Parts: sequence; structure tokens; C-alpha cells
Amino acid sequence: MRNQAVVSVIGRDQKGVVARISTYLASCNINIEDIEQRVMEGLFIMTMLVDVSEATTTLDELVLGLRRIGDEIGMETTLRLAGAPAARKRVAVLVTKEAHCLAQLVHDRDQGLIRGDLVTVLANHPDLEPLAREHGIPFAWAPSKDKSAHEDFLLARLAEVKPDLVVLARYMQILTPRLIDRYPFRIINIHPSLLPYFPGPAPYKQAFDSGVRVHGCTAHFVTEQLDEGPVIMQDVFHINVGVDSLDDVKRKGLELEANVLSKAMQLFLDEELVVVEGKVIFKPGISRFLQGTPAAT
Repeated sequence: MRNQAVVSVIGRDQKGVVARISTYLASCNINIEDIEQRVMEGLFIMTMLVDVSEATTTLDELVLGLRRIGDEIGMETTLRLAGAPAARKRVAVLVTKEAHCLAQLVHDRDQGLIRGDLVTVLANHPDLEPLAREHGIPFAWAPSKDKSAHEDFLLARLAEVKPDLVVLARYMQILTPRLIDRYPFRIINIHPSLLPYFPGPAPYKQAFDSGVRVHGCTAHFVTEQLDEGPVIMQDVFHINVGVDSLDDVKRKGLELEANVLSKAMQLFLDEELVVVEGKVIFKPGISRFLQGTPAAT
């Protein structure tokens, strides 16, 4: 029986990458069955489906060999075995009082759409504890009046669960560099506007008062610049000016927020995106290559 694996290579574009990787695989008696490659804004992304059933080297040696090549050419190389259940990433969710985003994440997890584990819910209010515990997610909270003490609480709890991703599910607090720097491009926030329009507080009221006919929300990575991190996804809804009330605008927005946040989280967990020079780049064709393939690096 064939033993398939997926080889991924990501880094700044340069000459000879395909030849270098292909030559090494051939020297190990490994056949390339499929390949996709693309250069986007100077970033080279290549994914190979390979047959390792007749390899003349062990899997560990193969991984180390690819890693050595990656180090020499300044690129990230990974190898994943096909056919086994995918390694699940760990997700910590930060919340305040609004339940819609957390409820959507739980629903999508239960539907099998989120290939990750919600390992904790952390909050600055106790309101969402029943929702979290009902769905088997550990919950803890600490007041945020003392910002430094609250962030100490977050850092300690996050260190315990070791998340691969932190999701701000309408967590209405500003994070400081002390926390952001611990999880670079691993914190996703949902903002209820089409950034860069209407940043900051009360964006629905800003949109309603301005008379815009299209509004939306933005899922983005958190950086030290408030509401300016790399955009992952955006979506819109229409406002019927003169008919819709502010409550109508908020109702439409809350439903959209939850869906966009969940989809952005799924893209991260499925490893279908990478941040390059402040922009989110999607990896072409990565879904079909990585279906059911756990990391071996």
C-alpha cells in the first residue's frame, strides 16, 4: 500500500527551491505525485503530495533533511503523513458578557467545522460561565478594573493551557504588548466594522448615524496598533436607511460577527493562511493537501 505524505515549503521567493527539494526527495527514492506552487507578493508557497512507501530513509531522517535544506535557504519546511487524524490545535477564548460569538464557536465545534479544541474560556465577568460549562469548556474569570492584575490572570491561565490560538470573542478589553508579544499573529479579534472604517467603540452607532448603506465586520490579527492588525476576513450586510433602526443594525451585525470570527478561526486552524509583511496570504490548494494529515515536524 502507498504511504503518502505532504511536504510544504514557505519563504521568500528565490531561484532553485523546487529543484533543491525535488532532488533531495528523489535521492531518498520518494516519488512526487502532485504539486502546487505560487509566488504571492514575494512569498513562495509550495505543497507536494509524495509517496514515501519505497523511501530509503526513515521518516525522522527525512524530516531532518528537509529542515536542514529549509535552514540553508531560509524557508520553513514541514512534512505531514496522510491518512491519520489531524493534530488538533488548542484554542483559548476570551469573552466579556456577549454570548453570540462564543455560542457560534461552540456550535461550529460540535458540527465538526472547527478542527481544534476549545481548552478554556477566560473572562472579566462571570456572565458566560454557564454557557461554557454547559458545553464542557473550563471557565475562569477575574475583574478587569485593575488592568495589570487582570492581565496577570490572563497570562497565568494561558501559560497553563498553552494555546496555539487565542480568540477574542467580543472581549471588550485592549490587550497590551506584554500579552500580544507572547502570541504574535496568534490572537484573532472580531471588530464590528469594515476596518479601517469606524474603528474604536460604538461602530454600529457610528454607521447608523452616518447613513451608510453597507456595514460589516472584520476578523483580524491583534497587534499593538488598535484595530490595525492584518485582516483575515471581512463580510457585509445592508442597512435599509430610513427603515432599519439602530437595533436592527446591531442584530444584523451580531449574527455576522459570529460567523466571520468562526470562519477566520477555521482558516487558522486548517493552516490555510500566513502573515507576510503585515498582510494575510492564503495558501493555494492547501485544504485538499492537508485533509487529515498531522504535522510530523
